[in-house]
Amino acid sequence: MPMTPPSPPHNRHASRAAVAALGAAGLIALAAAPAAFADEVAPELVVGGVEPIDGLKPGDIFDAPVTVGNKGTGAAEKVWITYAVTRGLDFAEVPSNCLTQYIRPYDEMPERWTAVCAFDQAVAPGAVYTTDRPLRVKALDRALNDELRLRVGENDPGADDNGTPPVAGTAPAVKLVEAQAGGEGTAQVVDVPVTTVNTADYQVTGAALKGRVGETVPMKVDFTNAGPAWFMTKLGEPTVRIMITPPAGTSAVKVPGYCKAKDEGEVEAYDCGTSQTALNEGGRLTYAFELKIDKRVVDAKGSVVLGTEARPSDPDKANDKADITLDVTGGAPTASPTASPTASATASPGGSGGDSGGGSTSGSGGSGGGSSTTGGNLAETGSSALPITAVAAAAVALGAGVLVMVRRRV
Repeated sequence: MPMTPPSPPHNRHASRAAVAALGAAGLIALAAAPAAFADEVAPELVVGGVEPIDGLKPGDIFDAPVTVGNKGTGAAEKVWITYAVTRGLDFAEVPSNCLTQYIRPYDEMPERWTAVCAFDQAVAPGAVYTTDRPLRVKALDRALNDELRLRVGENDPGADDNGTPPVAGTAPAVKLVEAQAGGEGTAQVVDVPVTTVNTADYQVTGAALKGRVGETVPMKVDFTNAGPAWFMTKLGEPTVRIMITPPAGTSAVKVPGYCKAKDEGEVEAYDCGTSQTALNEGGRLTYAFELKIDKRVVDAKGSVVLGTEARPSDPDKANDKADITLDVTGGAPTASPTASPTASATASPGGSGGDSGGGSTSGSGGSGGGSSTTGGNLAETGSSALPITAVAAAAVALGAGVLVMVRRRV
């Protein structure tokens, strides 16, 4: 039978040398990589050409000229320019080489309309181009403080997943033409403020509350933008503030989000912001509280007041404040838990009348809740006394039986 030749011995030193050699080669390759990337040729497109636009009136149309520059070391084979306008603006006309989309609000971004224009033209390094005619934009009836965003890139940005299906424009196509250096911008994305002379009437609505001492009642007050313009709070700008003061004699057991307690002496007030950075014309924000009526206070009244920040677009100040009224229909029960049903029934009206004088709480009133009479509670206690006694007797008998069984086993 032929013998299998022995395998050669494994040389650990040779294997370690091979690994070390491969590691050294990898380090040399990594060290050389930055130099290779540094020599990479790539375009760097920037956009500009549009200055801030101010003093428009609803219905006005303005031009949005755009310049594109290439600050990179390589040519951009194609160019895409994206125009995005906020809710108070719209495109007056759209070239056929542009696709428009309505983008729903998301990630704290207000709704927008976009026009993505494709140019099958190369832009060489150091070159500056502009469009052969500017895109035209219209200020709508709801325009106020809006924004035009410009973006440029050498790749197709594609459609926004949160938008409607893109639609091609119908106006003649727009082209890029060479322009003089200067004004081409320094960034890939530029935001241009667009201001229209318009008003947005901010209003608040109060509430009329009703309940008994000890009850918890809902309180809903509103902040409304009555228009005709929408509003958008930009990053870094102060938001609209609403000061809500519940009526005296109440305490808040539930406070809505965006509201923070503020010390106003004996009465606690709440400084509330808005849950959105934008509010459309006709839009409304509701602040829902839950208040416990602790005691009756004669002519108790709270308020809803807009903040004191400057609002030049809101000239009507008559609706910037509203009352919150409270009608306490009864007092807390004053009878003790051991009183008879007859005694409780006669004591309840007296307790209600005494509330107006400030004596609305007593030892039993603080724990009674005020929604049912003491007589009713006693009746429930009396009806359940016999079943409880029977259960207790049965438990005693069962315990005695168990004790006897244990003794017998021992």
